Amino acid sequence: MTENAPPLAGVVGWPIAHSRSPALHGHWLARYGIAGYYIPIGIRPQDFEEGIRALPKLGFRGVNLTIPFKETVLGMADSISDRASLIGAANTLTFREDGSIYADNTDGIGFLESVREAAPHWSPKSGPALVLGAGGAARAVISALLTSGAPEVRVANRTRQKAEMLAEHFGGRLTLVDWARAGDGTDGAHIIINTTALGMTGRSPLNIDLSAAPAEALVVDVVYNPLETEFLKNARARGLIGIDGLGMLLHQAVPGFESWFGRRPEVDAALRQAVLPE
Repeated sequence: MTENAPPLAGVVGWPIAHSRSPALHGHWLARYGIAGYYIPIGIRPQDFEEGIRALPKLGFRGVNLTIPFKETVLGMADSISDRASLIGAANTLTFREDGSIYADNTDGIGFLESVREAAPHWSPKSGPALVLGAGGAARAVISALLTSGAPEVRVANRTRQKAEMLAEHFGGRLTLVDWARAGDGTDGAHIIINTTALGMTGRSPLNIDLSAAPAEALVVDVVYNPLETEFLKNARARGLIGIDGLGMLLHQAVPGFESWFGRRPEVDAALRQAVLPE
């Protein structure tokens, strides 16, 4: 990297046009007057490693990763954070001065911070959690809950085999719930989190019976397009606190921006408005 070159970062995926990260980081760059750039980068899966290793030579300080590279990168990173290793995926890469690659996962941080922002009284230790889904987002959420002291984490997934693989990955610290009886898993749950794509624009809605959930339960949907999913509407109709997925997206971006651009950014209403899907 040359001393006078502007700092560069970006988001790598295939496809990549859907990503809201350029709007997110672009807002912060403009707000703090940083003469840097955050660029969407499409790399074909077969060219992934070659493409990533070229980025530090082009002046990039790091990148975010999206589908389908979050798990692939662990096989080529020079060092991996404990949380990325536990989750089994990385979403944030930092390129060090010697060109080596450090892989981290900030999705769990994003989840916890978004919930605390919406419900400051909430603590992972306050009671059982129910996680719907068994993909990458589920892994990040489960890891964050377990490391923060949740007394029980229940998991329901349409394909039970995937839920069983999660239980094996996390050392059997999960309680599995059949998808057909996922509503039973809400009984006594202090927080219920949808990590599936159900409810996303163009997808079928998520239909889970919330009648057994405690009155104080939080209901979180990692989907943010639309912001108000049917799942959240149903939760709010029962008087439960509903939390959309945009906050998780915003908060997970904070560590990467700070690492690449040298300023810890603020998550606020102006940022939410800048990043909202059009």
